Amino acid sequence: MRSQKKITIYIDGDAFPNRLKKILFSAINRLELDTVIISNKIISIGQSNYTRYILVDEGADKADDRIVDMVDEGDLVITSDIPLADRVITKKAVVIDHRGGVLNDHNIKEHLATRNLMQALRDSGERTKGPDPFGQKDVQLFANELNSFLMKRIRNHHL
Repeated sequence: MRSQKKITIYIDGDAFPNRLKKILFSAINRLELDTVIISNKIISIGQSNYTRYILVDEGADKADDRIVDMVDEGDLVITSDIPLADRVITKKAVVIDHRGGVLNDHNIKEHLATRNLMQALRDSGERTKGPDPFGQKDVQLFANELNSFLMKRIRNHHL
């Protein structure tokens, strides 16, 4: 159990929405949360004593592999990458996606199966509808879920 070690937040930076940066950066600084932003291109959510940026080589899953290598039980990973979420959940990390969804060992296999089915349909030439445009409702859901996760950790002295 990691009750004595502070959590670290890992951000899959390559597809992180700009509209979430201010919300996350505020929480990081307010609660003094160690945060690692990993990407294969230069991005910034802001400079802070609590943020560290890791730039990885371009290539399939290089950023994902680095996150999986670094994450520990109880850490928070922010990503909408379902295969990455599956990998970090096996390490007992918590995943919040960009739209405020919590991915965990109870629902990740269903999300993974849906993702794989949709990919197979696209690969066979089927035209599929993508996700709805990212909007203010998604920003609010993300902010609420992030706050809920962090407040629960503070109450349980795991932050």
